Amino acid sequence: MPLFALFTDFTHQGPYLGQLKAALVSGAPGVPVIDLMHDAPPWDPELSAYLLEPVCRFLPAGVCVLAVVDPGVGSARDSLLLEADGRWFIGPDNGLLEFVARRAGARRCFRLPSPSGEVSPSFHGRDVFAPVAARLLADGSDSLGCAAIDFPWRDLAEDTPRIIYVDGYGNAWTGIRAAMLSDQALLEVNGQTLTRANTFSDVGRGQAFWYGNSSGLVELAVNRGRASSVLDISPGDRVRLVRP
Repeated sequence: MPLFALFTDFTHQGPYLGQLKAALVSGAPGVPVIDLMHDAPPWDPELSAYLLEPVCRFLPAGVCVLAVVDPGVGSARDSLLLEADGRWFIGPDNGLLEFVARRAGARRCFRLPSPSGEVSPSFHGRDVFAPVAARLLADGSDSLGCAAIDFPWRDLAEDTPRIIYVDGYGNAWTGIRAAMLSDQALLEVNGQTLTRANTFSDVGRGQAFWYGNSSGLVELAVNRGRASSVLDISPGDRVRLVRP
């Protein structure tokens, strides 16, 4: 189904998100726009890459995801169009799309042509990615005239033992896929050892634990508490695997 999904580090403050949506709506009126998240790790496309693929996994075929975590905006870095298992992704060539491409069963990658017209060097999301996304869903990929390329792979580890995101509840997502750990795995964070639980009610109030979250990642949590405060952790911090 035609659908835009947005993944950015813009936050909801300021004019940027509104202007991005306006560019999509003006180019493809009537196509729904959903907000996946706008608090991806700021200025960190590689850390955000571990988050992008899991949160997009349940999107329907035909969706166009605008992925914008782009500290190199306006530089010589390329802009990419990636088709992965029937979903389209538009974003910068800076590692952000790595795991979407790597874990896809089928993929095609294209380099976006140099944009025509007036383009802000600091807002490619609005002036480059959004017009391409609108044209893609309106007229199909053949209308874009993009050059097919091999995906520009990065040397990123399959999993990273770091905090990649802290949600509104203070739960800390890691870059470790839960399927990679046994139920008996032990994690250590700032001197505290965490065991696995299936869900929050399996442990006592105020107890810290880890579990496999709804996006398939290892998440650190506290029953009716904020893991970020209890464990004193924030994005980028490392987690030690005591027992896999």
